[in-house]
Amino acid sequence: MEPRAEPILAVDGLIAGYGGIEVLHGISLELLPNRLTAIVGANGAGKTTLMLAIARLLRVRGGTIRLRGVDVTSAPSHAVVRAGLALVPEGRRILPTMTVAENLAVAAHAVRNGRDDALAAMYERFPILAQRRSVTAGSLSGGEQQLIAMARALVQRPAALLLDEPSMGLSPKLVETVFEIIRAERAGGTAILLVEQNARAALAIADDAHVLERGAITLSGTGADLAGNPAVIAAYLGGRH
Repeated sequence: MEPRAEPILAVDGLIAGYGGIEVLHGISLELLPNRLTAIVGANGAGKTTLMLAIARLLRVRGGTIRLRGVDVTSAPSHAVVRAGLALVPEGRRILPTMTVAENLAVAAHAVRNGRDDALAAMYERFPILAQRRSVTAGSLSGGEQQLIAMARALVQRPAALLLDEPSMGLSPKLVETVFEIIRAERAGGTAILLVEQNARAALAIADDAHVLERGAITLSGTGADLAGNPAVIAAYLGGRH
């Protein structure tokens, strides 16, 4: 048996919330290289809160976050990005008045070496963005804006990639494009955490998966395990095998 890989990201006992409300109640999970972990849960379960806390965009009230073995629980978000973590947030959050090129250039500031090569690689990978590089991001279609959001994260060459609802509002064809990008990233060694409204698609692509309910993980297993679990099917997959 091959030795188990060291986790790229290790979250242990994470507690976080807003104001006087605690949303996450002791979340623990690991992201391993070449593996995708999916989080399945209803609206309000705490999925986006988990992403924001790991990315250090929300203060952690308890527990630890370790990235490549280094404790980053109290690190500022820009330091975590430089350490190898990237977030594609829900709602894209692109810079709408800036051009495609400017959006990617801002993100590429996190690249310490080979910034020009990293940008060139994104334009090769996303030819539609190369064609639109001088166009303001806010004037593009929703699908093209989602590709900008993906490219902004990937240009940073992350070791750990957080994806919050990457297929939301996209056409079926663009959803497949986004999932092809995700598969390619995993194949390249990136550790991925995926929150996705389409639970069936998320579990189909997931190596590992967790069910998040009311801020706590209530069920864990492989993506296939959870996709075949009767309780998960009834709650999140439309009650159908």
